[in-house]
Amino acid sequence: MAKETGTSVIANNRRARHDYEIEDQLEAGLVLSGTEVKSLREGRASLVEAFVSIDKYGEMWLENANIPEYLNGTWTNHAPKRKRKLLLHKQQIGKLSRQTEAKGYTIVPLSLYFKDGRVKVSIALARGKREYDKRQSLREAQDKRDAQRAMRLKNLRG
Repeated sequence: MAKETGTSVIANNRRARHDYEIEDQLEAGLVLSGTEVKSLREGRASLVEAFVSIDKYGEMWLENANIPEYLNGTWTNHAPKRKRKLLLHKQQIGKLSRQTEAKGYTIVPLSLYFKDGRVKVSIALARGKREYDKRQSLREAQDKRDAQRAMRLKNLRG
């Protein structure tokens, strides 16, 4: 069987980009069981309520990420919302741990994807947005869409 190459996105956390200002991004590996990988290959996952925590032993965990049970699985199936260990270097975990102790910072998962046959998760150090920041970013996106639409119509009439 040929080795898989390239990347394919399984799930995105669009809510995280809306609710947080992204400061720094990292790529981490994930410790998964066989039925979890099979379920992900079917494209079934959700990061909506997911978050990342660091325990007292210096390990990072992805919590509340929903990977539904594999449909053809038997008694060996996994729990859909179990804690999953993230694979990062000790220095990276230490750096993130120090940064999250600062006021207002948290670690959120942004996307879950396959990279060369292995499941990876993109995590980010983020600061929560205030309500007026969210409104301002929505307004900017709307203005950008309006400008693109106006340019497109002008070019069509040309």
